[in-house]
Amino acid sequence: MLVRLPGVYRPQRDTWLLAEVLAARELGPGTRVLDLCCGTGVLSVQACAAGAGWVTAVDVSRRAAISTWLNATLNRRTIRVVRGDLVDAVRTLRFDVVVANPPYAPATDDGRPGRVLARAWDGGVDGRAVLDRICSETPDLLAPGGTLLLVQSTLNGVDKTRAMLEERGLRVDVVTSEDVPFGPALASRTRMLEARDMIRPGQRTERIAVLAATDLRSGDTRH
Repeated sequence: MLVRLPGVYRPQRDTWLLAEVLAARELGPGTRVLDLCCGTGVLSVQACAAGAGWVTAVDVSRRAAISTWLNATLNRRTIRVVRGDLVDAVRTLRFDVVVANPPYAPATDDGRPGRVLARAWDGGVDGRAVLDRICSETPDLLAPGGTLLLVQSTLNGVDKTRAMLEERGLRVDVVTSEDVPFGPALASRTRMLEARDMIRPGQRTERIAVLAATDLRSGDTRH
């Protein structure tokens, strides 16, 4: 059962691909998981189901925070839900796993989206407005040996994500990828994307990838 208030991102294939990667990890009662840009909280619920003992969910959207709280309650999972701008509310904490499915659809401009739902997927002109912040800010939240699991479209430049995270000392691997049809956001912007040479004429699919960026410091991550 999944509750989604109006204006909250509906889980799509990128969400489920990330959920599959998360489910395959060995999580235990001492594992601390952070779900950034949590939306409905489906990844938080998945982390709990996989055995994580401490799960924190963060989203800037009030409706997303409420949706996550409702889904945690309906699924009888203990999840700390925080409304905040990315890592601002959790800067003093450290996590063994950070999962993030941020807004990454290229938009007409870098301004704040006017429609509530657009805020769930608009990522600025190049789709990297939130991605770049995650690459810059989340490495500081990782416990020694911790891992960031991040999903994005190859339209946004996987190589740039890799380079930014490697500059922070993380080992980066693309653990899975998949071609999927355009979702509602990209399907409505094909002319704009073609004009920017971000897609080929007539292209109506994108490749989404899940990256695992691991902190190489040794240490017990269960403290």
